[in-house]
Amino acid sequence: MPAELLLPSPSVPGSRAAYWSRLLPPLAALACVTRIPSFTRPLWNPDEGYLAVQARLLAQGGELYETVVDRKPPLVPWLYEATFAVTGSGTLAGVRVLALLAHLLTAALLASLARHRWGDRSGRTAGVLYLLISVGLNPEDAQAATFEAFVLPCTAAAMWCADRRRWGAAGTAVACAFLTKQTGGAVLLPVLWLYVASGARRGGLGRLVAGAVLPVLGAALATDPVGFVFWTVTGSGAYATLTGSELHVLARGSVNTAIVSVACAGLIAPVARARRAPTADLWLWLLASAGGVLLGLHFFGHYYLPLLPPAALLATAALRVLPYDRTVTAVFTSACACVLFLTWGVLAPRTDLDHARRVAQAVSSRTAPGDAVLVWGIHPETYWLADRAPATRYLTAGLLTNYSGGRDGGRVGERYAVRGAWTVFRREAVSAALVVDDSRGKPYGPERVRGLRRLLSAGYEAVGTVDGAVLYVRRG
Repeated sequence: MPAELLLPSPSVPGSRAAYWSRLLPPLAALACVTRIPSFTRPLWNPDEGYLAVQARLLAQGGELYETVVDRKPPLVPWLYEATFAVTGSGTLAGVRVLALLAHLLTAALLASLARHRWGDRSGRTAGVLYLLISVGLNPEDAQAATFEAFVLPCTAAAMWCADRRRWGAAGTAVACAFLTKQTGGAVLLPVLWLYVASGARRGGLGRLVAGAVLPVLGAALATDPVGFVFWTVTGSGAYATLTGSELHVLARGSVNTAIVSVACAGLIAPVARARRAPTADLWLWLLASAGGVLLGLHFFGHYYLPLLPPAALLATAALRVLPYDRTVTAVFTSACACVLFLTWGVLAPRTDLDHARRVAQAVSSRTAPGDAVLVWGIHPETYWLADRAPATRYLTAGLLTNYSGGRDGGRVGERYAVRGAWTVFRREAVSAALVVDDSRGKPYGPERVRGLRRLLSAGYEAVGTVDGAVLYVRRG
């Protein structure tokens, strides 16, 4: 990309204020419309449940990466904790509002970046296109207030700052993206490309590196440095292995790629027809984000969300050099796809949520508020719905068997657990007043996990079932 495209275009302060006063209200309205399904149920997926339980434990004095663990950086658990301090921990409405604002901020940053490069009309196009395609996934992936939703404004801010040669701020935005989810750090690649293309002096690189490194070091020191490195970088080897689940993972990847393609149907043709647009940095952003989708070889739907901001900008750049009627067609097609996905979001079945609610009700009725509970399954939201503390820091059976990666059973079992997890689990799990085996025939059931069988046979007896989940109470 020519360096001159990085320079600010002339603008009049008054016209800039007028432009944003006209654009932001409709963008805000569109953001609210596209998030309507988000507020129609108490929670959308287990990631939200996991974060909600983590936030409660942190508020009660838990320590991240010590007594509260997950394979994720700390920003989103802290965000949930702070929101619960204001709204209470019994609702996710507060974090859903923050997720809505994150999408709106992403749209505004993309609009600003496009306007800076290509003019007013392109700014409007980029903001609108992004919001329309931002719901283009399975609703449990697109409407949930989870990691990827909060990564998006960080990556967009990194590109916005780099586009204006604000290298220190760009580095800080990259750090925030990484601290939200590890794959968010991939935006560093297009930021570095912009740095090189701009011909900036070496001092800019120092500011960029400092901005990217210092917040990460601060987060490590604010938690537990050894635990931070283990849980965010080095402790996920088995989780990222494809062996044994090739067809299972390939099918999920194919389905989710097809779903995103439907959402972006209005963007694909313009991008394919306008290859000469100066968008090398945007292609690099898209490819780096695609690398994040591939990393770990799981292909969950929400992994695809970071692809959407660069896709919206690439389409905007392409439409700029095409007849205006192509822009109308692209927006209209994207709007139709958006309506389709919103309808899906409103009508989506609640099978997993209804199951978790029934199990949570049984847990509540059989335990006292101060009792610790062990739910052996992949639905950590059961703890949150039942308002009971987990007996162990491992909120799902996945961390103890590797099933949380969505594998089909090829590499599931105690030998694939997080290193050292079973030693800690055996020490903690005996405090459970109630154990819920929610495996329901999955490959991490007690018949295949010796450590769980020993726990149950040593001190618990079955007292009933709820929706396929077996309840065990401590003997005596």
